[in-house]
Amino acid sequence: MTYNEMGPIGVFDSGFGGLSILREIRKVLPERDYIFLGDNARAPYGVRSYQLVYEFTLQSVKYLFEQGCPLVILACNTASAKALRTIQQNDLPGLDATRRVLGVIRPTVESLGTITKTGHIGVFGTPGTIQSESYNIEIAKMYPDYQVFGHACPMWVPLVENRESDGDGADYFVSKDINGLLAMSDKIDTVILGCTHYPLLINKIHKFMPPHIRVIEQGGIVAESLKDYLVRHPEMSSRCTRGGSCRYLTTENAERFSSMASLFTGEDVVASHVTL
Repeated sequence: MTYNEMGPIGVFDSGFGGLSILREIRKVLPERDYIFLGDNARAPYGVRSYQLVYEFTLQSVKYLFEQGCPLVILACNTASAKALRTIQQNDLPGLDATRRVLGVIRPTVESLGTITKTGHIGVFGTPGTIQSESYNIEIAKMYPDYQVFGHACPMWVPLVENRESDGDGADYFVSKDINGLLAMSDKIDTVILGCTHYPLLINKIHKFMPPHIRVIEQGGIVAESLKDYLVRHPEMSSRCTRGGSCRYLTTENAERFSSMASLFTGEDVVASHVTL
């Protein structure tokens, strides 16, 4: 298939959380054009098998390529964990070797070297991300002496999507999961929020997290990493158009998506329904 040479940057997530990544990217690179695609009809991906996550993610990447995107960001930890490497190595050469697909795990891991003092890293994530051990694997590649402690937080996404981020129920589950993680090591000094929904719980997380522990949100890190990537790859930068526009697409009901999306973007969103 022949795709347009130039076009917007594609940002993909299985649900809504990737909008928190897009928000930070747009702060750092406001002049670029973007298309956000949420596969909300098939979310959550966190409980899906590797094969299904890969198939769904590949469909979405192909769709964004068809919309003219030369570069796609998987703003989803589960997709980055379960699908990114296969798509990069096996599918891109056949689809279009000049296009790129990037994830959120590697740039997050790269930031650790300047943050942690003890090398004991905690990771909060969905059951799928924690089970994949993707953070463990990436951290071991870059920092083989670090120790990683993963803790799944199955209730955090439903809390956010049911608009309970500031409620008493959030207190219970956030404190319970923080205690569960910190019980794994008393040397943890850095905790990664390994799900793009979790920044919406940041007030609760800071309420219960000991003050000496650094909490890493991915949005700003991924945004700065993308900015750096475009500087280092001028051939790609020249293909990503500059019009300051942003389109929102969802595989679910567009009105429902638009209402929920404003939680993550901080502004009104008007989405369109698409079928993959």
